[in-house]
Amino acid sequence: MRILLDECLDWRLSRALSGHYCVSVSAMGWSGLTNGHLLRTAEPHFDVFVTADSNLTSQQNLKSLDLAVVILEANSTRLAVRYC
Repeated sequence: MRILLDECLDWRLSRALSGHYCVSVSAMGWSGLTNGHLLRTAEPHFDVFVTADSNLTSQQNLKSLDLAVVILEANSTRLAVRYC
């Protein structure tokens, strides 16, 4: 599976997705693209787009894409966060 990680996520998340081709938006040289342009650019190259942008569903028509979009819900997008 070809997975693209949004720039709001730490690229090291790709280590947890072993067995798949996983790369970040910045590694592709696509940093700064607006969501719509980014999704259209990624669509022919990737199977899945992973983000933490919960507003994406209200900003874009995801049903029109041939790209699965996974929106992570978390208190933080940092990989190591300790709560007391």
